[in-house]
Amino acid sequence: MTKVAAIIAAGGRGIRMGAATPKQHVTLGGMTILQRSVAAFDGCEQIDEIVVVLPEPAADFPPVSAPRGTPLRTVVGGARRQDSVARGFDAVSPDVTLVVIHDAARPLCTADLIARTIDAAGRHGAAIASMPTHDTVKRLAADENGGRFADGTLARKTLVLAQTPQAFQREVLAEAIQLGHDGLEVTDEAALAEHAGHRVALVDGDPRNIKITTADDLVMARQLVRGDEDVTTGRVGFGYDLHRLVDGRPLILGGIEIPCDRGLLGHSDADVVCHAVTDAILGAAAAGDIGQHFPDTDPRWQGASSIELLRAVVDLVRTRGFDVVNMDVVVVAEEPKIGPFVNRMRESLAAVAGIDPARVSVKGKTNEGVDATGRGQAIAAHAVAMLRAPHGTR
Repeated sequence: MTKVAAIIAAGGRGIRMGAATPKQHVTLGGMTILQRSVAAFDGCEQIDEIVVVLPEPAADFPPVSAPRGTPLRTVVGGARRQDSVARGFDAVSPDVTLVVIHDAARPLCTADLIARTIDAAGRHGAAIASMPTHDTVKRLAADENGGRFADGTLARKTLVLAQTPQAFQREVLAEAIQLGHDGLEVTDEAALAEHAGHRVALVDGDPRNIKITTADDLVMARQLVRGDEDVTTGRVGFGYDLHRLVDGRPLILGGIEIPCDRGLLGHSDADVVCHAVTDAILGAAAAGDIGQHFPDTDPRWQGASSIELLRAVVDLVRTRGFDVVNMDVVVVAEEPKIGPFVNRMRESLAAVAGIDPARVSVKGKTNEGVDATGRGQAIAAHAVAMLRAPHGTR
């Protein structure tokens, strides 16, 4: 069975960026560059663990987390990038069979690109994301006075631009890293693998998967993120659910248990918040509704955790090219008062969606004594979710 670890190289200081803060900790669309890279790997089903390599001293930098709960550890990097990757490799679990390496400075990488690179490495031993070059490439020469001149033109059809992620079967990467220890200096692990005699497969990269090296790169990345978050490029869905309150059941809302002498009646755990959010996400993707995917006539869903059903739907819409941008939920209940539990619900929903809790809103309302919810006989939830299509799916 394949077990996959990701090594995210964030050991540089970002001197070329010219910012007071190391570039991996610069904010990009409400998240740091590093956290965005981590979230991409955390959102990829094939990833079993993540190792983040930080500059020394690591304690100087904000903590990093995997919102969906992928095991994550941090290590201190070395003097060179290849030294940092080697230290990250030393930290992966001994039963890992395949390793993916990624530059934290490429925060717009997608789970789809990661998965395709992993699949190719599983077949060929090593694989990297790459892009064709559309510019004419000249070989550079300099004269004795420091002048710069063209010294020939390279055949464009024989060239590609290497990106990360780069994935390797464990034994291939181990051999490549040993070459680095022996003194060979390169700019990526694929070059080490090539020197070790391994063929490196090429996977179609993503033009948005830019590397942020300079201040101009950051401007471009922010434009790309703003484009993602522009409502004209998104899809909006609405969801609603209601369940009766009964004795002898736990009350689960937004994936957390709330102290109450009654709970909601349903085939699953009857979490109306998760059900409403699930329908909102399915609606935005035009992918049916919760009843189609998890019918109450199917014994598999008897007593099911609704937060896990929501997780399955988030994964489903990702396979169709969508990511969750934000969620807004209204819970209608006379009792209990949900105010003290709002932040925990936001964190729970955000973790499943792979987004920052700042993008999740949960509000409580009463129905002023009107109808079943107003009489305290039921709890209802309304939800709106926005999705975006990273690869242009509309």
